[in-house]
Amino acid sequence: MRIYLAGHNGMVGSAILRLLRATGTDDVITADRPDLDLTDQRAVRDFMQAQRPDAVILAAARVGGIMANATYPADFIHDNLMIASNVIHAAHAAGVQRLLQLGSSCIYPRDTAQPITENALLTGQLEPTNAPYAIAKIAAIKLCESYNRQYGRDYRSVMPTNIYGPGDNFHSNHAHVLPALLLRFHTARQTGAKHVTIWGSGTPRREFLHVDDVAAGALFVMGLDKGRYAAETMPDQSHLNIGWGTDISVLDLAQMIADLTGFRGAILCDASKPDGTPRKVLDTSRMQRLGWAPRITLPDGLRATYDWFLSQQKAGRALRCS
Repeated sequence: MRIYLAGHNGMVGSAILRLLRATGTDDVITADRPDLDLTDQRAVRDFMQAQRPDAVILAAARVGGIMANATYPADFIHDNLMIASNVIHAAHAAGVQRLLQLGSSCIYPRDTAQPITENALLTGQLEPTNAPYAIAKIAAIKLCESYNRQYGRDYRSVMPTNIYGPGDNFHSNHAHVLPALLLRFHTARQTGAKHVTIWGSGTPRREFLHVDDVAAGALFVMGLDKGRYAAETMPDQSHLNIGWGTDISVLDLAQMIADLTGFRGAILCDASKPDGTPRKVLDTSRMQRLGWAPRITLPDGLRATYDWFLSQQKAGRALRCS
């Protein structure tokens, strides 16, 4: 099977690529950003027609934390809408029957019952700080469902909770909360700072999933890991939640990271900064019933991520801080 993996250089895409190769799938089609602009409709169409893959995994996206979403809302909605529309339609036009696109748990309403089930989609107002990104990801889900309904395609979506791990963006302001905190506490430990200030009240609760578990879940949903998940078990909806189903407060996460990095100073909360959604934890019972669950716990994943971070620094490799 020839698989086109869009976004293979990103955190999630690179994890999927590693797993595909580890499981013996060597015929993976990739294209670097300078060679293929996924926001360019004609370029994506021509690429897909030339390559004619058997399946597509769409892991490409413009992503970022609260600050990045607030600063670049037009870029977030435009780029993600264009990427999803171009890749999904071009796959269909090239006769690709199987496709998987990766979304985000931010698609769900800000104020909804917890844990969040897949049925919560479009039942309430989105969190304003990331609504443009969320709308683009919702559109991608509906694109998949629409091509399935009209053309009989098998286009699926997975909605991971907050992802972290090797290859993450460690920008102190634009990154997601976990890598941003890891960098902040590591730097504070190195410089001997007396305190670290975190955004918001520290009370919001978040769920975290290691990127290698995201890759494993994605291949399971697509039926590429030789597991027992098959097309005939596909739910009516095209999207499935991936996560642990458990959460932690941002302040408790900060304390875990402080302990991990050896920081012994004070942790302060800047309540003038936005908190985002008060709580976000996913109901993952559908994935569990299908036979899949994550394996990398948060303490183990944090340690592995920090070890990777330190190894990159020791080797003199630049961390992604965009």
